[in-house]
Amino acid sequence: MAALARISRQALSSVAPSSQAAFLHRALATEAAKAVTPSPDRVKWDYRGQRKIIPLGQWLPKIAVDAFVAPNVVLAGQVTVNDGASVWPGSVLRGDLNKITVGFCSNVQERCVLHAAWSSPTGLPAETSIERFVTIGAYSLLRSCTIEPECIIGQHSILMEGSLVETHSILEAGSVVPPGRRIPTGELWAGNPAKFVRTLTHEETLEIPKLAVAINDLSKAYFQEYLPYSTVYLEVEKFKKSLGIEI
Repeated sequence: MAALARISRQALSSVAPSSQAAFLHRALATEAAKAVTPSPDRVKWDYRGQRKIIPLGQWLPKIAVDAFVAPNVVLAGQVTVNDGASVWPGSVLRGDLNKITVGFCSNVQERCVLHAAWSSPTGLPAETSIERFVTIGAYSLLRSCTIEPECIIGQHSILMEGSLVETHSILEAGSVVPPGRRIPTGELWAGNPAKFVRTLTHEETLEIPKLAVAINDLSKAYFQEYLPYSTVYLEVEKFKKSLGIEI
């Protein structure tokens, strides 16, 4: 502090009165920067990043232990990501009005938006439900819809309130399912609005869960690349070094 006061007096005596305040501010900032020495164990973090988990009131998003959720995904409110499921970069699951569920071994690919309304105009359940072994293509929009097990939703598809996709069905890329529309089991639909194209073969229905499992296997490789959600690993590394254990 004595050195800082001496620098300040010298600076003020050699500078014109009009610029004394600005010069003093720069001198203080430079001296303070020299005095602060960051800890070698300090974790560099960009605090401008968005929050991944957003609780709303009493609702807190739930993520299974072995589910993969990319770091820049946003989960808000009543969202449940079950075992083996994966949510890929850029997606937003906004459960502020109703529940959103991603079932076992299902995947929500890049930049999808999932939302749920207070109620459905069709009288059907307003929550967004994705059951097991479902693949949601990138850039899709789902709102208050139900997707039964083993389905494929193509990229850039839109499913509106109250729509239902029954098991073993496929929506082609860019399909738009109007409110209250039902896609029967074992069928291929496409278009805007979505229309029936043909019935799926037995071999095609067998490939649907295989695709979901393949994406689940791929998500495990991504899952292993991310560090734990704390800085405890730094203490562990320091302890191993003190014992002479190679890291």
